[in-house]
Amino acid sequence: MPTPIKLLAKDTRYGELTLEQHLTDTAVAARAIFRGRILDNWCRFFRVSDRDAFLLHLFIAALFHDLGKANADFYGMVIGQCRQQALRHESISTLMLHLSTVRSWLQSSGRIDCDVVTAAVLCHHLKSRYGEWAKTQAGDRVELYLQHPEVRAILQQIGELLQITGVPELPNLWEVEAPTWADAFSQADWAGKQLRSRMRRDDACRSLVMAVKAGLIAADTVASGIFRTRGSAGIEQWVNATLHQSPISAEELETKILQPRYAAIARKTRQAFALNDPQQQASSLGDRVLTLMACGSGKTLFAYKWMQGVLDRHELGRLIFLYPTRGTATEGFRDYVAWAPETEASLVTSTADYELQAIQKNPPESARDKNFQGDARLYALQFWEKRFFSATVDQFLSFLTHRYSSICLLPVLVDSALVIDEVHSFSKRMFESLTSLLTEFDHPVLCMTATLPVSRQQDLTMKQQKKRPGTELVIFPQAGDTLDSLQEAQTAERYNIHPLTASQDREQLLRIAIAAYRNGQRVLWVVNTVNRCRELAQSLTEQLAEPVLVYHSRFRLMDRQKRHDATVRAFAMQSSQPCPAIAVTTQVCEMSLDLDADVLITEQAPITSLIQRFGRANRHRLRGKDFQAQVYIYSPETQSPYGNEDFAGVEPFLQTVAGVASQEKLAQALQKHSPRERSAQGESAFTQSSYWAVGEEFRETNDYSVSAVLDRDLPEIQKCINAKKPIDGFILPVPQHQVQKDERPAWLPKYLAIADSTLYCEQTGFGK
Repeated sequence: MPTPIKLLAKDTRYGELTLEQHLTDTAVAARAIFRGRILDNWCRFFRVSDRDAFLLHLFIAALFHDLGKANADFYGMVIGQCRQQALRHESISTLMLHLSTVRSWLQSSGRIDCDVVTAAVLCHHLKSRYGEWAKTQAGDRVELYLQHPEVRAILQQIGELLQITGVPELPNLWEVEAPTWADAFSQADWAGKQLRSRMRRDDACRSLVMAVKAGLIAADTVASGIFRTRGSAGIEQWVNATLHQSPISAEELETKILQPRYAAIARKTRQAFALNDPQQQASSLGDRVLTLMACGSGKTLFAYKWMQGVLDRHELGRLIFLYPTRGTATEGFRDYVAWAPETEASLVTSTADYELQAIQKNPPESARDKNFQGDARLYALQFWEKRFFSATVDQFLSFLTHRYSSICLLPVLVDSALVIDEVHSFSKRMFESLTSLLTEFDHPVLCMTATLPVSRQQDLTMKQQKKRPGTELVIFPQAGDTLDSLQEAQTAERYNIHPLTASQDREQLLRIAIAAYRNGQRVLWVVNTVNRCRELAQSLTEQLAEPVLVYHSRFRLMDRQKRHDATVRAFAMQSSQPCPAIAVTTQVCEMSLDLDADVLITEQAPITSLIQRFGRANRHRLRGKDFQAQVYIYSPETQSPYGNEDFAGVEPFLQTVAGVASQEKLAQALQKHSPRERSAQGESAFTQSSYWAVGEEFRETNDYSVSAVLDRDLPEIQKCINAKKPIDGFILPVPQHQVQKDERPAWLPKYLAIADSTLYCEQTGFGK
């Protein structure tokens, strides 16, 4: 193939973008992003002490990262004449950086660490795995265009930044067996391993590598995103208008979110709103706090008051609330974030577009007459202009496992006060990422939960102090704190707990549930599997001769929203004499439902799960101070989905809390009987990688369930796809062994399986 007159950086679907222009745009984006408050907060977050060194390494990486695209394979691919490349472009860029002529030229300036630049260049697509990053076959060869004027122009820009003259001579052919390239590959592998060793020993080196790698991804994404939406012009203007907004003040938070929320609470409760004791103290607690407060004690308002204190101490432009589930994130958005102006508030979950459309169809007071959706063409960048966030924890913290969109949100994260709710529910892998965030990065963080095992409390406090003083979380409240309202909530005798023996069968529990319902009470029954949930609901329906509420994970999202809303409404406490209600749920109720049951029946589960389930009973204590919810706990038919280790300590815990119990009694029993976990190491893929980075799952996954759609919905789904509308509402998780194995339509996204709609009911979900 003859050398092209212009080198292309992308395919031409959005217009022609030359390689020189894209590399220049990326450097422009880097300069536009990393200045002023964002630069200050980025360097603080990553603990980078020399911001000039950071900027220089970033600009060099921005100009160099795609030079490997100057080859015949890549050019043929973007013009449609080649389907496969012998070597990815970032691998060619990395090999170039390990050619002796290039390396000696760069190092002659004495101003940069070539390994830091190389790590950013090789990792900018998060597809570099050790031993496989330059996987080739015998005989592979690629024509290179490294003598092209566009390449030489970029090298001259790099030389000007480093104050060195000339440009290195570069080869016009890559051959896998050629000694020059084989030596470059060996040098790169060796240098990558050496850099990883250096990062383990040298905190400053590790900080610089992480900051430059993440900074390059952000700048590259901006350059590409702005080209897709408006051409190369306007990068600086767009970044200035979205990212570099004025800092949020404590007064602004009070006006835009808190005062409207106070008024809404007052209207709902029909009495004047007043902050409780913990909420009044929150702003003075410091930048790193773990709060352990009982269910119903006002943790969310406490968190916003804490944020006000952070805003008084730091210049920040964002406030972020992270939740473990989409349901809790959506509720947090409805209750608080949606009070902010529509241009400033955002819900960030995997199904946010669908959730926002559903909210707009039946908006709460906070979201009335507002449109919160952004420009989908910008992907994660659409959130840069937002200031108030409710999101799932994955969306912002999965940068620690090399999730691309989360890294693109780092300029927003570093400019925020961060609240992480329900940390008791984090799996071991998620909790390891949380401790990595606290250990390796300097950021104001509030972690919240009602209860937390002592081993995890120590990981969030003592462990971080041992590794890096000043990074530990301070627990609030401390023993001996005189907080009358919190003490009253903690010591209130909310429950009468009845652990049942094996001889007490389900028929007895059915009679208890039916009698309570017919006596005008609200009954919540929680089981550990979807099949048992559906079977139990069927038994109750037959005996009551009326349908009961069913809520679990295996609903289409459009139906799950309806089940969610119906269940919450049925258990809402509007007065001291609510209407009777009965619902059967799985463990999804532990976080995503604000329920207030009078009678709770539950299968045994891990201790922290049991405490969360107890928190769905007598939650708001509106029945009066003398009322106690009746709580019955029995052994499940099988341990699924839990293992033996999950039930460690459950029996002695239940023996300890049996009878009349308060949140304080539950917390004390948890500390005494919860099993100790292996101490979290505070490490993550992001903090440990050097030349290599591959995206990993943020949460533990299993192969039991897959995302699917019902066969009856396929025609409507095809219409949505053709109209470029979201299809999230049709998706549901189903057991892998129950998906159809027949031929699937070519237009259906590959990640979706097809399930038999005869196994589905809109009221009871999917199952046999």
